[in-house]
Amino acid sequence: MSSSPSNPEPSAFQQAIASMLRTLDPEPDREGLRDTPRRVERAFTHYTSGYAQDPKKVIGDALFEAATDEMVVVKNIEIYSLCEHHLAPFFGKAHVAYIPSGKIVGLSKIARVVDIYARRLQVQERLTMQVAQALDEVLKPRGVGVVIEASHLCMMMRGVEKQNSSTVTSCLLGLFRKDERTRAEFLQLVRS
Repeated sequence: MSSSPSNPEPSAFQQAIASMLRTLDPEPDREGLRDTPRRVERAFTHYTSGYAQDPKKVIGDALFEAATDEMVVVKNIEIYSLCEHHLAPFFGKAHVAYIPSGKIVGLSKIARVVDIYARRLQVQERLTMQVAQALDEVLKPRGVGVVIEASHLCMMMRGVEKQNSSTVTSCLLGLFRKDERTRAEFLQLVRS
């Protein structure tokens, strides 16, 4: 990895990846790996782009007055994240619901909030809680429910190697936690 006018000096991140490749691969200078440190840096910058975004600002930019108090559910929001323990991907679906209390949010903003938290080094349990808490804090709804179903490559490709396993986490706030009928309605809508 030498520098030239067209190839600036490698960043510390790229140097670390190059060092890792020299440790892992008997031919670290072969053509296929030559530009890998730069590509990995760009990929990880994207994978962790959620750190540079403020979910509360994203939500706040799309709040609207509304007289409805019926449950709003956005299902099957695709998630892609990195396990903070092994930097291995996990992926799946998020299901998010809230019961408005005078304000609703643009539906796409719910998916954006999920992405912002998923695009960080994560554990699924915290990701689920962060999405629910961000919506609760800004919308101040009567309740928020979040369920995430995901497959973790750290569990599928290594360790116990259980390829068909999945993990389900939930965070229920307000009426979703207190009222059994509200919780049952949400979970039924997620399953259907």
